[in-house]
Amino acid sequence: MDWGAVVVLALAGTAAGAINAIAGGGSLVTFPALLALGYPPVIANVTNTVAALPGYVGGAWGYRRELAGQRRRIIALSIVTVIGALVGSTLLLAGDESTFTAVVPWLVLASTLLLAAQPYLSALVARRTEAAAASTPRAEPLRWAGVGQLGVAVYGGYFNAGLGIMMLGVLGVALRESLQRLNALKSVLSVVASAVSLVFFAVFAEVSWPAAGIMAVSGLLGGWLGAAVGRRLPVPVLRWSVVVFGLAVFVALLVDAG
Repeated sequence: MDWGAVVVLALAGTAAGAINAIAGGGSLVTFPALLALGYPPVIANVTNTVAALPGYVGGAWGYRRELAGQRRRIIALSIVTVIGALVGSTLLLAGDESTFTAVVPWLVLASTLLLAAQPYLSALVARRTEAAAASTPRAEPLRWAGVGQLGVAVYGGYFNAGLGIMMLGVLGVALRESLQRLNALKSVLSVVASAVSLVFFAVFAEVSWPAAGIMAVSGLLGGWLGAAVGRRLPVPVLRWSVVVFGLAVFVALLVDAG
C-alpha cells in the first residue's frame, strides 16, 4: 500500500467517524473510498464492516449508563443478532461476486435514503417513546423486536452501511422506551453484529487488515473531532451533503455495473 492510499483511507476514516458522531452514515464515505482504491466490492465491504467495530464499541461505552435495567433485552436481542449476522455474512460469501456487484448500488441507494429519512424516523421514534418515558415501566414481549432485529442483523451481516439508522427505527417501533435508552441498546447490538461479522470474515473471507486498521484508528479520531465540534455545525447541511454524495456514488456504481 502506497502513501497516497494511506492518506485517502485515513481521510475517509476520519470523515466517516465525524459523520457518524454527528449525523450517521459514515460508511457512505469509507466504502466508496475502498472501491476507488481498487478493492473488489466484496473485499471492500468486508473490510469496511471490520473497520466499523471500534466506533460501535465507543458508542456503546458512551451509553453505558442508559443500559441499566436492559439486561433481558440485551441478552434476547443479542442472540437474535448473532443468528442474523451469521446468516447475512454467509449470504455475502456464499453468493457470487457478480451478484453482489449488481446489488451493491441499490444497497448504497437504500442506505442513502435511510440517511435522508433519519430526521423523520427519529421524530417517529420520539413520538412513539415520549409517552413511555413518563409512564411506569412494564414487562413487554420482545417478539416483534426480535423479528425486526433479525432482519436488520441479516442486512448488517451482508452490508453494514446504514445499520444503526435501520436498527434504531425498528427498535423504536417495537419497544416502548426512551430514545436515549434505545440508542444505548442499538449501540450494543451494533457491536454484537459487527463483532460476529468480524470473526466470521477473519476466518472465511479475505480482509485488507492494513486498510481496516487505518480506517478504524482514523475513525476513532474522527468520532472525537465530530463530538467536539458537532454542536457548531449545521447537521442538516452535513446530512444532505452525505446524501448527495451517496446518490452520486449510486449513479457511478450503477453505470459501472452496466
